[in-house]
Amino acid sequence: MAQTFEDAQQWLGKHLPKILPVVALAVPVLWLASGVYVVNPGHKGVVRTFGKETARTEPGLNYRYPWPFQRVDVVSVEQVHRIEVGFRAGQRVPEEALMLTGDENIVEAQIVMQYRVADPSKFLFRLRDPEGSLRAATEVALRSTVGSMTIDQVMIEERAKVQEDTRVFVQRLMDDYQSGLVITEVKLQAADPPEAVKDAFHDVVRAREDKEKVINVAKGYQADILPKARGEAQKILREAEGYKEQRTLLAQGEAARFLSVLAEYEKAKAVTRDRLHLETVEKILPDIDKIIVDGDVGQRLMPLLQMGGSPTPALVAPPAIR
Repeated sequence: MAQTFEDAQQWLGKHLPKILPVVALAVPVLWLASGVYVVNPGHKGVVRTFGKETARTEPGLNYRYPWPFQRVDVVSVEQVHRIEVGFRAGQRVPEEALMLTGDENIVEAQIVMQYRVADPSKFLFRLRDPEGSLRAATEVALRSTVGSMTIDQVMIEERAKVQEDTRVFVQRLMDDYQSGLVITEVKLQAADPPEAVKDAFHDVVRAREDKEKVINVAKGYQADILPKARGEAQKILREAEGYKEQRTLLAQGEAARFLSVLAEYEKAKAVTRDRLHLETVEKILPDIDKIIVDGDVGQRLMPLLQMGGSPTPALVAPPAIR
């Protein structure tokens, strides 16, 4: 071992003068080369000179002055991050989830907030804990939104509005904090009553759903029967209008016929009266099987046997009046 150490000393003493210039040259080169860095796609680099931001770099190969003059923080501006409020990894966090609605009911709400970094400088330097600040702002926004609604609106009727109002509220807070974050999406995972009354509340909800179902069925029946009734009413009105038109035309025809007959009657009253009498007899006789005539006339009539064809009306003389 002692011999090896002595040999090393001898070799170092012999070659050190040659090694020192190489080392003296390599150290600055390596130091300068350490300033080369790569910014991946979807990221941005923030260059700090003695702790103060002096530049931003885009994706690709870049250079900075080596430590201790400059340092670079590379931040993803496309990656979407998420935080959970009211639960963690599927486990309830009651102190975050329980909140009071506008109608003084307690509801347990769980929400997922998705965000990305829009301004790397503000994200790095404005807030000590951006994610913690975002979580607190989300809880405040959700409590404010839920507190302005009824429990039915939060759980059933206005879930989309709860999400949108919470997103707008959180974005406004994070902009006021100059956090450099953009809220991309808010998802209301759960909005339920506390465990102690959940079953009873769900029974009420189911009863309301049954009520809505019955109402919708009734509305459907109404939507089906009313057009049919209106159609029938229109049909009856059209038929009545047609009948009215028909009767009007018939009445007008009869009136015109009467006027024409009256005009002929005025010209030749006896002839017209006889013609009308004969026309009336022609209409009546084919439909009767008996004819009553005067007794004297009946004495002079000759009865004929029926030889076929239409029956011959029987002639009946009225009884003599004594």
